[in-house]
Amino acid sequence: MGLKARRRVGLLGGTFDPVHVGHLALARAACVALALDELRLVPTGVSWQKDAGTVAADRVAMLRLAVAHEPGWMVDTRETEREGPSYTIDTLESLRAELGPECALVMIIGSDQLRNLASWHRWRELLDFCHIAATRRERVSLEALPAAVDALVGAHGADALPDAPAGGIVFFRMPAVPVSSTLLRSQIAAGTAPAELLPAGVLEYIETRRLYRDVPRS
Repeated sequence: MGLKARRRVGLLGGTFDPVHVGHLALARAACVALALDELRLVPTGVSWQKDAGTVAADRVAMLRLAVAHEPGWMVDTRETEREGPSYTIDTLESLRAELGPECALVMIIGSDQLRNLASWHRWRELLDFCHIAATRRERVSLEALPAAVDALVGAHGADALPDAPAGGIVFFRMPAVPVSSTLLRSQIAAGTAPAELLPAGVLEYIETRRLYRDVPRS
């Protein structure tokens, strides 16, 4: 078996409002399937597509609790520290400048995000900076993709992550984890959130800070 030629850094973005075991299952599956050397969880600052809701400092604190015992994982706060809307292309440009031209950047997304990719800011430039690794999320199919996204996959799809800094689209599997932040917020507001759906320390943080006590967001 040949040696992996370059360092691979995975990027998992999201509002993480709150972070839950489904996020961690996705991250672990990606680390194994893609042979990642490092994983960065990138909480959204000011999302241009949806309201992040909870203030960034709390979402970052919960993420740090969630990854505290995961070797090679870290919370990257550049989007929460950036003024204005959080665009993925800006984050990729910043990371590429920081990590250099040879490192492989791998953006990890769910099938819902892949289907919506053509709505992203400067979406056709994403593969200039990273690979895209997609997995099926909940009941959102990877079949019959929108035409523009399907064409992109047709041009850049690969069976395995290419030995290159960027430019490929691959798919990987993860175990089904029936949990969502939307449902968790509703359960927390009602005082019925199952502790097992949240990483260690996160529910205690939520209760201490009295987060999600208002009317749940959609």
